[in-house]
Amino acid sequence: MVRLVGPGGSGKTTTGALLAARLGVSFVDLDRCFSERVGDISEFIKEHGYHNYARENIENYCWLLLQENRPGVMALSSGFMTYEPNAHPQYSRVRSEVELCPNTFALLPSFDREVCVFETVRRQIARPFARSGSKEEVTIRARFEVYMAMPVRNVETMRPARAVVDELVAALGAENHEFSTPNGLIPSADEEEMDARKRSMV
Repeated sequence: MVRLVGPGGSGKTTTGALLAARLGVSFVDLDRCFSERVGDISEFIKEHGYHNYARENIENYCWLLLQENRPGVMALSSGFMTYEPNAHPQYSRVRSEVELCPNTFALLPSFDREVCVFETVRRQIARPFARSGSKEEVTIRARFEVYMAMPVRNVETMRPARAVVDELVAALGAENHEFSTPNGLIPSADEEEMDARKRSMV
């Protein structure tokens, strides 16, 4: 399974859906799954607190892994890799598994801290029910170093989504049998477009 981590507004959901389509596998958004299984995230945090949300979200993640039987792509919550160590009895194990997985990628708008902060805040405050810009800035400043320091491949997303997906596909590599097609190759974007045109002509 490909795991996409990173701050809010880094493009995990958009990139994840496109990558899954390119690979021909399923896509799961952890936040969306939480909302469907438990309820609105903001309301849950208001009522139960962030610590209980983190615990429930880790449970949500573990439940998803049991449900997902085939290779897929998962976009993790923006704070998933920054929870307190005591957030859940299994959190240390889960976090280590995510970090050590060769198919984990950390998405950030930019590797430059100030550019990343500015762009993240810009994207986040444009969303429905967004928090204030000052709160978003505090959050991304606290999380930037965490994601940059993870022992995984970092990917910049301030560019066309197709270019981001191309980089991820190249990083996965044709030797990754988990995502290989019958001929042993991961299809390129151009090949995907050609196949789509052929199907539309049938």
